Amino acid sequence: MRPTDTRPRIAPRAVGVVAMGITAVLALVGCAIIPLQPDPVESSPSPITDGIAEDLLPYYQQTLTWTACGEGFDCTTVTAPLDWSDPSLATIDLAVVRHRATGSDRLGSLLTNPGGPGASGVSLVQDSLGFAVSAELQESYDVIGFDPRGVGQSTAVVCLDAADMDAYVFDIPPGERRSSEWDAAIEAKQESFADACEANSDGILPYIDTVSSARDMDLLRGVLGDEKLNYLGYSYGTFLGATYAKHYPANVGRMVLDGAIDPSLSLLEVGTAQAVGFENALRSYMTWCLGQSDCAFAGTVDDAMADLGILLASVDQRPLTNEDGRMMGADALLTGIIAALYSQGSWPSLNVALALALQGDPSVAFQLADFYYNRSGGQYLDNSTEAFNAYNCMDYPRDVTDAEQAASDAILAESAPTVAPYWTGPDLCDVWPAEETGVREAIAAAGADPILVVGTTGDPATPYEWSVALADQLESGVLVTRVGEGHTGYNKGNQCVDDTVEAYFIDGIVPGGDVYCE
Repeated sequence: MRPTDTRPRIAPRAVGVVAMGITAVLALVGCAIIPLQPDPVESSPSPITDGIAEDLLPYYQQTLTWTACGEGFDCTTVTAPLDWSDPSLATIDLAVVRHRATGSDRLGSLLTNPGGPGASGVSLVQDSLGFAVSAELQESYDVIGFDPRGVGQSTAVVCLDAADMDAYVFDIPPGERRSSEWDAAIEAKQESFADACEANSDGILPYIDTVSSARDMDLLRGVLGDEKLNYLGYSYGTFLGATYAKHYPANVGRMVLDGAIDPSLSLLEVGTAQAVGFENALRSYMTWCLGQSDCAFAGTVDDAMADLGILLASVDQRPLTNEDGRMMGADALLTGIIAALYSQGSWPSLNVALALALQGDPSVAFQLADFYYNRSGGQYLDNSTEAFNAYNCMDYPRDVTDAEQAASDAILAESAPTVAPYWTGPDLCDVWPAEETGVREAIAAAGADPILVVGTTGDPATPYEWSVALADQLESGVLVTRVGEGHTGYNKGNQCVDDTVEAYFIDGIVPGGDVYCE
């Protein structure tokens, strides 16, 4: 998912959470949306409306008008209820892109979600189709990307302009970390951000939640003409898929959830596990780094981690000035580090970033942090930060006890000592203008067809144990384990994982038991 938020650190929380999505694994370049073209193209099959309540029929019966939006791609807009409990209240738009099946034996639509929450599914498919799905799946399915409610080209959460977002994400608060002065400055920043989101989002904040988004997915299934939902969800997209299976088990077709979130965990538990996951990923990175000629660290892994801790503490006290005037403190540096830990392919860039930071040059570390926030040329290319916060503040109950916080702090101090000092702070959701509606509980999805859950043993953003837990909770869950580093497991070069997923999606072959791929 991009990390949940702990993104270190736009919005310090009671415990940090980072975005959970595969967009953080893509090459470190910005993505541009191809403008819609005016020419209409082939429509979808007839909508599926069996069993739909009368007040929802106008939505499920809508006919889609597709227009060409780049070579091989068609785009459309689907109208959905703002409030699914009162469909007559107001409507929102859902942006959808389709890459039509390249083969003659089309199996239907395959919806995809890159995670976040807040990552754009339209951009994933339109700009990175081969990263999202293999050529084999492209041959068999119409690959569908969509921007969930609140995200991107759909009816979106709007908060700050670029300059104010820079201040929110990167400005360094006064005072010693966790002093009353520091906390007060962060709290004021959180209140200003929340107020801006409420003022600029046209009343949609109470309805930006995963249950509503899952209901939107069933609407997409219906208007695309599919009897059942075929779905590939990455990172946070696994929670969206599991939520769909919970509410629509009979409509589940072939579903793969890659890089799973355990839906029973609280936000505090999620953030704590992520901190430990990134600490472990840092140790794996340091093991690799120490064998490279350009590694800025020396000695043992413990020595290297201690020296990284010294670097973080140093920039926390004496921030580094970037050529554009931004100041890099520990939070921004940790954000850049985390961005690089999503994929082993980014480790060489992290070598360069840390070597330069040790010399007082934060430029490459800022490039990594900017990638994390999808910032380029001083502009934010999407609203993923705003949507990320909107979803999390609606999906997670705000009921952390002092004892639970103390237990989390103890785990962080013991198991994530490098990350821990920069992982906690005042919580944006405490001042969010909409009351949360989400519940955290195990999801069984009784009656659903078999669901594959893919987990990677060294995944820092969605720790492997979450995939184990979700596969165990789901009545029809099958666990596929990828032994390796990085975020998510499918289409990452592991033939065992890829063959298992594609045989399931294309031929309907369900493994006879859990699959272990080394």
